[in-house]
Amino acid sequence: MTTSKAYVFDIKRFAVHDGYGIRTTIFFKGCPLRCKWCQNPEGLETKPRVLWFEKNCIHCRLCEKASMPNQMHYDERPYFNKEYSGNFDNLVHICPSSAIRYDSTLYTVEELISKIEEDRVFFKRNGGVTFSGGEPFLQKDFLVDILKECKKRGIHTAIESSFYANLELVKQVVPYLDLIFADLKVFDETDHKAMTGVSNQKILQNIEYLLTSEHKDKVIIRTPLIPGYNATERNLSQISSFISSLYPEVKYELLNYNPLASSKYDLVDMEYEPGKLKPFAPDELETFKNIVKKAGIKNIIEV
Repeated sequence: MTTSKAYVFDIKRFAVHDGYGIRTTIFFKGCPLRCKWCQNPEGLETKPRVLWFEKNCIHCRLCEKASMPNQMHYDERPYFNKEYSGNFDNLVHICPSSAIRYDSTLYTVEELISKIEEDRVFFKRNGGVTFSGGEPFLQKDFLVDILKECKKRGIHTAIESSFYANLELVKQVVPYLDLIFADLKVFDETDHKAMTGVSNQKILQNIEYLLTSEHKDKVIIRTPLIPGYNATERNLSQISSFISSLYPEVKYELLNYNPLASSKYDLVDMEYEPGKLKPFAPDELETFKNIVKKAGIKNIIEV
């Protein structure tokens, strides 16, 4: 085994929407994008942070007694100093109800592959492991190492990524992937910067490589439909024309808006900018499908 390590903020077992069959989805911490509608705000930062879970708290105030100077203050609940230079191990360890804990766990390849192997019995019918995030490519050395280990063991591998990464890294990783979900959220570069905080040129370059390479048939392009942001005829037509021009048989998936993510923002002391949005109704989704078909998409993946 290698010595590389990675921070993982969640491991979702028995997942059925992250690839074929029953899967174990590994969520890597850290993301270079800042999408206004981010579904996993707890995975944005690269460094681990301490969180307070209200439902677990018994208000014993042991954390207050154990805290170091400038580490936290207590005002009906603990508030942690984000500028504190040390760790919060003392608070995590003393909390009797696990109301205080870190948002992620540091794994070695050996430790994580052991977790994956626990679920291997469920992978028999086309299942496997999916690496998600955050952004898996951000912890690149570990990603390469864990994928190689999975392939040695015959475990089906998938990735969910923005593909905001260097092309050479993408070329290094894709041979070890059996299924690739590549997000293309916004086609116009100015709009992409406004909605995600970064240019989409790396993303477009990587998608062009994927859809013109020997790996094109294991690629599914995804667009999450966000009301008031990217769910427009112009954006969907541009994306569809681009990817179908690269590979006419490209597989394309439109993801309906998921309103559940907004509830996570209080946990990480962030504000959910889009506010209260509703998923699209079936007839609205049908309209979007007709738009992408008109723009050249033949293979729409049904969720």
